Amino acid sequence: MYDILQGLTVIECSSFVASPSAGLYLSQMGAKVIRIDPIGGGLDFKRWPVSENGDSFYWEGLNKGKKSVAVDIKSEKGRKLVQRLATSGGYQSGLFLTNYPVEGFLSHGSLSKLRPDLITLRVMGHPDGRTALDYTVNSAVGVPFMNGFPDMGDAPINNSLPAWDFLAGAYSAFSLLAALRHRDSTGNGQEIRISLADLAISSLANLGQIAETLESGGDRERCGNDIFGTYGRDFVTRDNKRLMIMAMTKNSGSR
Repeated sequence: MYDILQGLTVIECSSFVASPSAGLYLSQMGAKVIRIDPIGGGLDFKRWPVSENGDSFYWEGLNKGKKSVAVDIKSEKGRKLVQRLATSGGYQSGLFLTNYPVEGFLSHGSLSKLRPDLITLRVMGHPDGRTALDYTVNSAVGVPFMNGFPDMGDAPINNSLPAWDFLAGAYSAFSLLAALRHRDSTGNGQEIRISLADLAISSLANLGQIAETLESGGDRERCGNDIFGTYGRDFVTRDNKRLMIMAMTKNSGSR
């Protein structure tokens, strides 16, 4: 898309949505993103949706434009190679993106011994290291019970869009560049940890939805296809078409 980050090299060890999408955004802004993959493919290499040949549209979409190196990370030799790759390069390298566990051969403590100014961006489920996925976090903050119409009762509605994963990916890309700016100013590397659970609950708070429930003393009601925070509603026309009408302020910056 742009060449703004041309010259930067990011090493990525990740799978599924949040961490790979951060690498995708950085790549689309011009950075060279090099994935380190297990030989034969990672956990999500064949994830649905797939082509007739079994190739994953999902994996290709999240990793297009990146380079890839296949390494036997189960062997000691392979793990040392990954450590060297993550910490190699010159001034515009030393940027490591991952959703691997905090501890282990890819811990920031282990890697920073090889390169003290290393920047590690680690995407996590919960801030204490417990596993979480977009859909489990989404359920934990109650969104499936806020979607839908009031006459649905207690039936949850799952989101087909992994919104928290994509939000975490964008926030991770931003955070990595913020850490790079800090390193440019101070010479210091650091590890930044981005938690899906923290992003989800803070996002609802930023939208005023937590304050609303605290004020009302009850659960937030379902609002069907109405838009939260402004007038917006879908209508069925006489010729059986469906349209959405929204009311915005005259000086609104969004179009």
